[in-house]
Amino acid sequence: MKELFATTTVGYAAIFFIGRAGEIVRPMWLPMRDPRVRPSAALVTLGLERIFDLAALACFFAFNLLFFTPQPGREEEFQYIEIIGWLMLAGVVLGFVALALYQRSSGRFIEWFDRFTTRKWIPEKLQKIIVRILAQLSSALGILRDWKQMLLVTFWTLALWFSISVPTWLVLLAFDMPMTFSDALFIMGFASVASVAPTPGGAAGAFHTATAASLIFLKNDIAKEDAAAVSIAMHLVYFAPAIVFGLYYFFNGDISIKRFRSLLSADNAVEEIESDSPGFEGESKAAI
Repeated sequence: MKELFATTTVGYAAIFFIGRAGEIVRPMWLPMRDPRVRPSAALVTLGLERIFDLAALACFFAFNLLFFTPQPGREEEFQYIEIIGWLMLAGVVLGFVALALYQRSSGRFIEWFDRFTTRKWIPEKLQKIIVRILAQLSSALGILRDWKQMLLVTFWTLALWFSISVPTWLVLLAFDMPMTFSDALFIMGFASVASVAPTPGGAAGAFHTATAASLIFLKNDIAKEDAAAVSIAMHLVYFAPAIVFGLYYFFNGDISIKRFRSLLSADNAVEEIESDSPGFEGESKAAI
């Protein structure tokens, strides 16, 4: 847990300073801290984490829309909001069905992809890396067939986003905003979607714009200056802890930039594949 906490905080500090390109720091940082963790497995784990994150955020947002109560006189503006909520929930369900189907038939799909991409114009190293990642993804998606693990991951993912929604609401209360907890979920959804913008500062400009716009959208009597102030404070609350801890672990960790670059290299990825499986070509044909 200590290494995972350090990896998470360093990763989010990197996102704050260099933008979404910092996402690659997390799956590369953990293998440097613990050599038992393979870079490709860490990368796929990050991808799976993002899938559950997106699903949880969509569910929070969708349920909020289903029970959303507009201000008196603005009912017409929100007449389709419940339909949007149901569509979002349907999208989450269809997404997980698609992932489950991929996991079930991944052996055949990876075998086909392996044959299809064995072309002279496709670099062999790149082809091997993609096939390896597909195999790792299939292995990670095995969680969908274990209901106990699914419940555990779902619980902690929802708990994580609930823990983010609480400080969102507290910031609104601190600014004496007439907002409910349901409103806080709505604003958190907008802010989180905007935070994927590939800009430094934790998507600062996009985050601030989306947060302020969602405030004004919900309560059109809020002044733009007040909405801007709330968005700045909320951004600080979201990122400040990760920056403090991330910088601490970064400067106190025995980490080599040279080693970090080597983990990102295609040569290292191919070496990992060959060391894991002498006959890697047969791995794609195995039951994952």
